[in-house]
Amino acid sequence: MTTKPFANGPHVPGLEFAFRVTMYMGERMRFGTGAAGLGRGYASAAHGIIEGPRLNGKVLENSGGDYAIFRPDQTVQFNAHYVLQADDGTYIYMNNSGYRHGTPEVNKRLEANEVLDPSEYYFRMRPVFDCPKGPHDWLTRTVIIGAADRREDHSIFDYYAVV
Repeated sequence: MTTKPFANGPHVPGLEFAFRVTMYMGERMRFGTGAAGLGRGYASAAHGIIEGPRLNGKVLENSGGDYAIFRPDQTVQFNAHYVLQADDGTYIYMNNSGYRHGTPEVNKRLEANEVLDPSEYYFRMRPVFDCPKGPHDWLTRTVIIGAADRREDHSIFDYYAVV
């Protein structure tokens, strides 16, 4: 069986910058292993700022956090939940999941809160949103991906709509 391309050739999705979240973290902690033998951790979301061409606002203070799994293959698998508030007052629930990994040396430096160039490690995510019908409901029907830069007391997340 031969795979045929789309009638007008392959459709390669593009990316459109949507917004940046600068997220200030509360305490970051690791608290042992779970039943599957994987390390567990948590980082609270203290507050944040949202800026961009498609969304502006803030991350509500202490509205969520990141529940991380530390895998033996040097990968951190995260599952974060936050509440955003757009400049117009709309509340937006965000579930952000993804992966961060690097060499053992890079991961050790990140765990020591050393600021590294984002090109030294992989930090990507795929958020899902829920909000009421209105000016921000495009978030609920658009595939969005992101890349991050981890800093000592905050992380910077750039989000892109797949077009």
